[in-house]
Amino acid sequence: MNIANLESTLGGRPNIILILVDDMGFADLSIMGSEIRTPNIDRLARGGVLMSSMYNCARCCPTRASLLTGLYPHKAGIGHMTPNLGVPAYQGFLRNDTVTIAEVLRFSGYHTVMAGKWHVGGNFIAREADNWTIGDVEHPTPRQRGFDRFFGIVDGGSNYFSPHYLIENDSKIEITTNDFYFTDAITDKAIEMTAEAGSNKPFFLYLAHTAPHWPLQAPAEDIARYEGVYNKGWDQIRAHRHEEMQAMGVLRHQWDMSPRDAAAPAWDDIRETDWEAARMAVYAAQVDRMDQSIGRLIEALRTRRQLNNTLILFLSDNGGCAEFMAEDGVAQRYPEYTLDGRRITLGNIVGLRPGSDETFQSYELPWANVSNTPFRLFKHWVHEGGISTPLIAHWPDKITHPHINHEAAHVVDIMPTILDAAGAVYPSEYGGHEVQSMDGESLLGMFQNKQWVRATPIFWEHEGNSAIRWGNKKLVRQHGQPWELYDMDIDRTELNNLVGTDAPLEATLLRDYEHWAESIGVVDWNVLEPILLEAWNIKTVHG
Repeated sequence: MNIANLESTLGGRPNIILILVDDMGFADLSIMGSEIRTPNIDRLARGGVLMSSMYNCARCCPTRASLLTGLYPHKAGIGHMTPNLGVPAYQGFLRNDTVTIAEVLRFSGYHTVMAGKWHVGGNFIAREADNWTIGDVEHPTPRQRGFDRFFGIVDGGSNYFSPHYLIENDSKIEITTNDFYFTDAITDKAIEMTAEAGSNKPFFLYLAHTAPHWPLQAPAEDIARYEGVYNKGWDQIRAHRHEEMQAMGVLRHQWDMSPRDAAAPAWDDIRETDWEAARMAVYAAQVDRMDQSIGRLIEALRTRRQLNNTLILFLSDNGGCAEFMAEDGVAQRYPEYTLDGRRITLGNIVGLRPGSDETFQSYELPWANVSNTPFRLFKHWVHEGGISTPLIAHWPDKITHPHINHEAAHVVDIMPTILDAAGAVYPSEYGGHEVQSMDGESLLGMFQNKQWVRATPIFWEHEGNSAIRWGNKKLVRQHGQPWELYDMDIDRTELNNLVGTDAPLEATLLRDYEHWAESIGVVDWNVLEPILLEAWNIKTVHG
């Protein structure tokens, strides 16, 4: 079916809000056992569906590409990040044989708006921002991929108080207020843009927060709320979160918590405890502030009497981020000065208190281990700590039996779910190009507490880290390491490696994975990594 020929009926169709947050781990919401205050998101979960086995693509760009297209990221053109690595699966921007949620919904009669982080529009070096060309072939903007309005940034992260490159629609704009904070700004703009739809036209909002992605920056009043909270250290905080989530019933079984990561020292063995506690306090403040902003959005919907017929989906793009913010690593790609000329200290300088616009730090591996409680590993990897964060679905008119669901789902399922809810038809052709078929499956029946069984396996590949999950079995490996096999029903924390116990099953899973990898254009990471490091002028992909 050609999308140009679609007809639609607007009456009764839901508004749709897709909220994607950045680098927030499995255990960072209070409804998941965290000490961080997230009452507004928690209310969405308690009034809807909380999915405990939602999967992403282990990294920001691949997840966003998959989320927007219903395809695995390599098929969408973003098998890694935004640099063009020379082949279609790794071109760094959305391919022409894809169609986005916004493109389909706009042709179905929706007002489509986006606020926040794009990061699927080609390579962008923050320190060279003015050399980035808006809207050329290799730098498509949200407005070129189906959104009527856009407000935000095109790259992966930015100074929260002093963004180096802010776009409204397709034009760079200047910040004119002294109290700018990116989390607040994109939410306030989202409220404004959704109101433009009026009462006779449904809207689709893609709200892509950068919080709590580095740099660690938050308003002082929010940081103060967490003063002293983390002085007890990451070992105690992690144990407490695990106890809380078990008591709250958000896990299918009482799985053992994975041990503290081998690269993380015991809290009692470190000296700079005040600085370490301060880093986590700022991270918590970023999550808290984001929750506050979502509360304002919800209240705006309630005031307009739109909340009941609005499908809200909330999720994170990957697990907690262990990246070390080295001054001569990723940090060097970002500006050294604020917009008003003050120097920024780039990197994790021990003892330098984070939080202001004059610092640029990350919270690093031990705290990321806390964020991903009870799982192993982090963003970049495809063990559970890297790929699993909760999904919340809220739609009072249609989700009438709030519950926790433990079935495995993936971000490729988001687009078919949204189109299903909107009554929109996925096209076979768009813009003169034959469009690839979606890889995902609608979750709408699951949300409505109907029986739902996944029809296909779930696959992952990022930086040579690879996995397949089929039913309750998961075959997974770190790049350059042997395959591991786990039973996700009884051992989702991946502590008991079953490799060697069922050779026929292992062979089947491996064959299915290799067929999938070949079919979507996966390239050996040993070939791609040197190309990427040269393009970004960094020594390691981990910061």
